[in-house]
Amino acid sequence: MKVLIVDDDPVSRRLLEVTLGNSGYEIATAVDGGEALSALEEKDSPRLVILDWIMPQFDGVDVCRAIRTRALEPYTYIILLTVKGEQKEIVEGLEAGADDYITKPFDLLELKARLRAGRRIVDLQDQLVASREQMRFEASHDVQTGLLNHSAILENLRKEVLRARREGTDLGVIMIDLDHFKTVNDHYGHLAGDRVLREVARRLRGAMRPYDCIGRYGGEEFVVLAPGCNLEHTKMLAERLLASIAGEPIEDSAISVALTASLGVSCATDSKNPDQLLQTTDEALYAAKAQGRNRVVTKAGSPSVPTGARS
Repeated sequence: MKVLIVDDDPVSRRLLEVTLGNSGYEIATAVDGGEALSALEEKDSPRLVILDWIMPQFDGVDVCRAIRTRALEPYTYIILLTVKGEQKEIVEGLEAGADDYITKPFDLLELKARLRAGRRIVDLQDQLVASREQMRFEASHDVQTGLLNHSAILENLRKEVLRARREGTDLGVIMIDLDHFKTVNDHYGHLAGDRVLREVARRLRGAMRPYDCIGRYGGEEFVVLAPGCNLEHTKMLAERLLASIAGEPIEDSAISVALTASLGVSCATDSKNPDQLLQTTDEALYAAKAQGRNRVVTKAGSPSVPTGARS
């Protein structure tokens, strides 16, 4: 783990640098508070800071306050070095944001022990952040496919419709339903069906633009949002998505499945609200099913059947 040593005394700074370097820490140094704050703003900045109290420009307490005011994440653990041993001064340092302190002249073994304690705190904080991000991801994403879940894709639809109205831009919407997917589950089992869904999700993501949005609407249905696409451009995207699914079988060591899909396409206008837009897209999807599946149908009902398509 990287440690930032902040001390204007070159002798003290060098002693800490050599001792902690020999103990396996990666060392960065700063000679004053301003340099320390700059170092902590860099990518992959140190998580542990040994900070001298008395320094030019900013003293250690000022630096502590500045770090905590910026609310940097991931968390920075600060040990304050001080010759001030009065209780009032120690309380001042801790209230400014220091996590621990050690008085000068300090014992190197004690400092190493306090650094190990700080490292445990940093590791625990990393675990909490990872758990928080995992919970946040799971709240908005489908467990099986990793795509946005039903509620999240609808929330994105609402936001994109509002943005399209505000900016006077187009918004394409595509609804995708895998054809006869029940036969996959019936023939190979639900675990294999889950693997097929994951592969379909991977292919769909690969055929989209980076700023398009996709979610699992439910079962074997997916919704794609295409900002800036008019009806014709959305139809072209839908045909590309269909080709990504039907272009080649989905295979692994246990299965070989040739899939097709039905896709409905519509485009937002100023008069559309999210529910109306979704309903129009759903109607186009049902038209694609009625016309033989394995095709793209726009809201006007005009089908686009890929070359060599199987009904």
